[in-house]
Amino acid sequence: MRIPRVLTAALLLLGVAAAPAVADSSPSASPSDDSGAPTQAGTSFRTATEIEQGQQATASGSSGDYLYWSFPADAGQRPTVKATVKLPEASTRNAAQSWQLDVYDGLRRRQACQYGAQTRTAAQDAASVELSCTLRNVRAWSETWADDPLPGTYYVRLTAIGLGAADLGLPLSVEVQVSSKDVGGSAAVDGALAQPLVPGVATSVDASEDEDSDSTTATLSSLEPDDGWASGWWSDRWVWTGFGGVLAALAGIGGYALTRGSGRPSRVPRGV
Repeated sequence: MRIPRVLTAALLLLGVAAAPAVADSSPSASPSDDSGAPTQAGTSFRTATEIEQGQQATASGSSGDYLYWSFPADAGQRPTVKATVKLPEASTRNAAQSWQLDVYDGLRRRQACQYGAQTRTAAQDAASVELSCTLRNVRAWSETWADDPLPGTYYVRLTAIGLGAADLGLPLSVEVQVSSKDVGGSAAVDGALAQPLVPGVATSVDASEDEDSDSTTATLSSLEPDDGWASGWWSDRWVWTGFGGVLAALAGIGGYALTRGSGRPSRVPRGV
């Protein structure tokens, strides 16, 4: 009876320890106040508008424009980008429109979508079109030849493809939102980047006393995860590793208790 009690107590303790890790695996919550959300989009990688995860950014543009945003993503996250395009009036359009959502990492490598409608065609009378792209898990480290998502800045590019000349320049509005799910220790790897992939997203001119010696420097992205880049060493992998170790120890104790018997039989002399 003692071994089952020990096993039950160990399982209860591990369940309490695993509770915070399970809670962290839920999708990140969106802030309720969107007053600080951007209301415009960039027109290139270097002028991409920075947005926080959970913010709903809006922008106005014209059909045929390339619209760019950037956001931070850290190791252990699985980002999802969603975009809603409110199309021009149906009476002003001459044909159906196809829209495409592309996501690039800090090295401007186009990232494949794990799932989601990355390209969709809206009928001529449609009022809007919705697109989404869920990336693969962001890894803390990867081989140089691989195309795995890595911690750093990510770029979102939204545009219409295959438009006729008559449909170019029509006014429209866009809503973009990025959220992430914390995948926890299932995405952990043995290794880490020395620095996140946060390239210069703009340039600034440093004016000196000599007006003829102004220098241009790169301005890094000002956004980063709330707790810093890969700042936490803890993951639920530690919980499940400890859980497996405790189970193995209890299994060894139980096996020993079952096989050791009741000791020396009373009818056997001690000297034998």
